[in-house]
Order: sequence, then structure tokens, then C-alpha cells
Amino acid sequence: MKGRKTHKTISHQAREAALRELVARFAYPFDRYKFARQSVLRIRLYANENRAARVKHNERLEFLGDAVLDLIIGEYLFKTYPQMTEGELTKIKAATVCETSLATCSSKLHFGNYLLLGRGEATSGGRERASILADTFEAVIGALYVNTSYEVTAQFVLSHLQGYLEKAKDGKLGKDYKTMLQEYVQQEGEKQIVYTLLSESGPDHDKIFCMEVRIEGKAYGSGTGKSKKEAEQNAAQVTLDYLIGKNACRLTQD
Repeated sequence: MKGRKTHKTISHQAREAALRELVARFAYPFDRYKFARQSVLRIRLYANENRAARVKHNERLEFLGDAVLDLIIGEYLFKTYPQMTEGELTKIKAATVCETSLATCSSKLHFGNYLLLGRGEATSGGRERASILADTFEAVIGALYVNTSYEVTAQFVLSHLQGYLEKAKDGKLGKDYKTMLQEYVQQEGEKQIVYTLLSESGPDHDKIFCMEVRIEGKAYGSGTGKSKKEAEQNAAQVTLDYLIGKNACRLTQD
């Protein structure tokens, strides 16, 4: 029937609306149609399930974005800290571009809302998975670089990672998941985080400790290690990954 909207038409219109909303978040001159064609929001499993339609995924853009991200952060550190050694610069860069940092940025930008995922990935929490969110952030960097310029892409990257760079320089980032968890949890105000020993086992020379994270009295993740400090770091990492995923899920539902 003429003028009747099919499910495919409605889905396409909804996709276009979502794409416009996403592009508006960047506040840069950006061609949303090129952005869509470059498959920045499609991951491999979605493409695999839609082979007949020759759907592409975002891994090439992720590859490019990873390289561009390294260059931007490397150049910034090289110019900003001329007194630092190569080893010091490398340590700061590695701490800044870690999965948790990139996933957190991706979550704050609500990228999980717009991902095209395979059925299995979508039903198993793919929109909230830290690894997927981090990869998506890199793919977006790649798309920005292709569609705009190095300068615009650098502005985007540094605007979101500046705080992480400063913390990494001060030794407060990287594998210090306790600090990262504290900063993430206290974005909206002061909250009490307590690490509780759940158990310890093994002989005195080879003990295994299990620690649990409690935020405002509520139990979250737990982790094990050969020392209480190691177990606390592992528990903090588990909790941080969970909270990032939970936040992304809530934003998707909203």
C-alpha cells in the first residue's frame, strides 16, 4: 500500500535519528552518512550474522583509531614533558590508553546505545562490555580522523583523556584500579568504599587472600591474590568493570 511504512523503513528512520543524535554529541563538522558507511558502530559478530547483506564491521577503523590514538598521546607527552625519559613517557601513555580508561570515556558518551551487535552479543551484555566499549572508542577516533583532520581528532581525544593523562603522570592511573574505582564512584559525590577480607587459605609461605569491595555498605566485586593489596586491586577491577557496564546498560534503557 502506497505511503505505508514497513518495519524496515521504520528501523531505517530510527537508525537515522539515532545517528544524528550521536553525531551531534561531537560538535564537530562531520558527515553522518560517511560515518554510517564506515561501519564505526558495527562489530564483527553483527557483520558475521548479516553476511548476505555484505555488512561491514568496525575493526579496520579500530585498527586505525588505535594507531592515531597512540600518535596523539605520544606527541602530547613528547611536547609537554621534554624532561621525561622514553621509559617514563611510555609508562604514562600505556596507563592512559588502557581498556578501562577508554571504556569509561565510551560509556560517558553513551556509545553503547548505538552499537549494532550480533544477537548473541546483544543478549549477553555486549553493550556494557568494557572491551567492546574501548574498541568502539578507538573506532570512533579512526572515523573522526578519516572524516575531519588530525587536529580535530586530537582535540577530541585530549578533551576526553586529559584527566587520565594527569593522573597517569602522578602515578595514580594504570593498574591502580582502587584509585580508578574511587574516582569513578565519586563522580557524583562522596561515597564510602571499604575492602573486606572474605577468606585466606594456604600455608603461611603461599597464602591466597580473597577481598570484597563494599560501596556504601553494599557488596560488589571480589578478587583473589597472593597479598591483600593484590586481592584488593583485583576486586576493584572487577567492580569497576561491572559499574561501567551497569551504567552503559542504564543509559541504553533510558
